[in-house]
Amino acid sequence: MAVDRVLVVGGGIAGLSATIALRKQGVEVDVVELNPKWDVYGVGIIQPGNAIRALDALGLAERAVEQGFAMQGSRFHTADGHLLGEVPAPPVLGERYPPMNGITRPRLHRIFQDAAKASGAEILLGETVDRIEEVDGGVEATLTNGSTGTYDLVVGADGINSLVRRTVFPDAPSPEYTGQVCWRHNFPKPADLVTLDAFVGSRGKTGLVPLASDLMYLFLIEAWPADDVAVPDEKLGETLRERLAEFGGPIRELRDTYITDESEVVYRPVEALLVPPPWYRGRVVLIGDAAHATSPHVGQGAAMSIEDAVVLSEEIAAPGDLTAALDRFMERRFARCKRIWEISRQLGIWEIENDPDADFVGLTMESIMLTAAPI
Repeated sequence: MAVDRVLVVGGGIAGLSATIALRKQGVEVDVVELNPKWDVYGVGIIQPGNAIRALDALGLAERAVEQGFAMQGSRFHTADGHLLGEVPAPPVLGERYPPMNGITRPRLHRIFQDAAKASGAEILLGETVDRIEEVDGGVEATLTNGSTGTYDLVVGADGINSLVRRTVFPDAPSPEYTGQVCWRHNFPKPADLVTLDAFVGSRGKTGLVPLASDLMYLFLIEAWPADDVAVPDEKLGETLRERLAEFGGPIRELRDTYITDESEVVYRPVEALLVPPPWYRGRVVLIGDAAHATSPHVGQGAAMSIEDAVVLSEEIAAPGDLTAALDRFMERRFARCKRIWEISRQLGIWEIENDPDADFVGLTMESIMLTAAPI
């Protein structure tokens, strides 16, 4: 095995996936998470088949599906509800699990938290790295509380605004605003909604995602000028209703009936990032959004992060030195993550430009077939 002791920076999906995967290989793991509350922001998350497969490798797929909602693929509609096409989701794991799963973000976070705690990893909240320095046979990390430790590997899993990336990869690109913003809001789910239903409008698309038998969330991703992305908290509900004005069908009913509480609206500009290879320098490696943050157009952000963790742990456990393991990690991850990033970006560009020739169904299907293939 290439390493015995690892420091994971970041206690979100990527970091906890890496922690659980490495602990399964017998690696000693310390985790530092800057947020002292260790909570999450958001409403729900889409888990395509490859995400379920990666969760299964961590031993978490069964719990995620039990606490979520099994989806049977996606459907695309016009803004007023006319069906454009269906995108079936392949059952990546056969009959063992559904082709897709929707789950609330807090439920998924608790699943990861419980598994990380049970793994025996040391978890320190309210702290992060202050300095990272290569030393003989390892890397020395100094935390913000002044303590130091020497590790065989540091995993930067601290998100799109990664401190590890800025510290160790100072020449890496910074996140860029894509020209779109994303809105989300939870609603009661009708009994007949068993697919992800998207509705294509003139500035972007909205959609409904099941999360439980009685719960779903609405998303709206749309073009928005870069100089006007700030929306006051007290205007979130009013603004979301305005932005949904062109949509009919079930979106109209939700808009006019349920969007009444500003605090229930989740809003953020969409940023993206793709770090050129390799994602490692010496004994420091980036995974998840720290290396390849994508827009949410094909629901692959979390899935790619979990896959990163599974592949990294597999390569570290294989015979050979650390550099060889990290090279193999890059060989298995970069092209796959890059293509998902490109597909997501193209879908966003088509939405911004309102391209009449855009093939949303075809490009979405490409992403599904790509990720259905083994990692």
